[in-house]
Amino acid sequence: MDGFTSQINVVRGRGARTNASGRFESQTRETFDDGWTAEDAEPAQLVTTVTPEKARVIITRNDSPDVGFSASINPYRGCEHGCIYCYARPAHAYMGLSPGLDFESKLFFKPEAAKLLEKELSNPRYVPEVIHIGGNTDPYQPQERRLRITRQVIEVLGRFNHPFSVISKSGLILRDLDLIAPMAERNLVRVAISITSLDRKLARSMEPRAATPEKRLDAVRRLTEAGVPTVAMFAPCIPGLNDHEMEAVLERAAAAGAKGAGYVSLRLPLEIADLFQEWLATDHPDRAARVMSLIKQMRGGKTYDSQWGKRMKGEGPIAAITSKRFAAAKARYGLAAKLPPLDLGLFRVPPKAGSQIDLFG
Repeated sequence: MDGFTSQINVVRGRGARTNASGRFESQTRETFDDGWTAEDAEPAQLVTTVTPEKARVIITRNDSPDVGFSASINPYRGCEHGCIYCYARPAHAYMGLSPGLDFESKLFFKPEAAKLLEKELSNPRYVPEVIHIGGNTDPYQPQERRLRITRQVIEVLGRFNHPFSVISKSGLILRDLDLIAPMAERNLVRVAISITSLDRKLARSMEPRAATPEKRLDAVRRLTEAGVPTVAMFAPCIPGLNDHEMEAVLERAAAAGAKGAGYVSLRLPLEIADLFQEWLATDHPDRAARVMSLIKQMRGGKTYDSQWGKRMKGEGPIAAITSKRFAAAKARYGLAAKLPPLDLGLFRVPPKAGSQIDLFG
């Protein structure tokens, strides 16, 4: 791990420790200590910028057998939560930016998301399927409070009676209960709240600008009280770091009213492997070597295996034990029942103002 420590200059309130160039750049840049920085200097600060992004379509489709959806909407590119493990980080390289600090400070949003969605849903050839919001970056990251892109998308889905699921680790989702709760009554929505740790210090370190564990549990409670089927996601499960909390997280989530639970083992594709190890070197140097050893034992000796069927849960004895523990905890805390499918039959294209149906209906 010594190869990482000499390159690191911690930026206050951010997850990544460096801002190395993405894999597509012709020139490589990285920070280094030239010896002129005072040892007692305050940690550097980084300003977040948000830029509109022009999109032609808003619904993204995939054919991966490893995820539970084939259609998704991501209102934002990049995420200010700064989760060090985020699997969306490498996508910033396509923008000519770093998957490190750029990912969490140079953000993009889709201002036309709601209009694009209305257009796509109104297409006579459109066939409804459950749309997942937030499959890449968190749709309720801090900028959503001001920009309201996710809320506008949900408003469109509500008018069309279109089913959707959403995942977040932010309490901001509660702002939209006025939209989500009525759709839950019609069996049109399901929410997942990501809870990676009950340890406030660890959560702050891994996810510096995300909600505290208690606020996430409160979100589960309030969503459930409003009649919204809510599941807890223990993701990522990191061996040697937070995996010992699995049962405790599920117990607390069940007590808050969660109806189900899921987990994903840590994934370290592309640039994330170095970013994660840099973070371990600064925040958890005493456990860094063991954590990486356990991760490699689950990935065939590598930091990551991208094969479908293996990338989400890993393989080998540690992965098998993790799976058995999770299944046992789900059964113990009443989270093992399969939730009913969302209703696709209510989908309707609403009449436009001034149409014949509107005039005589």
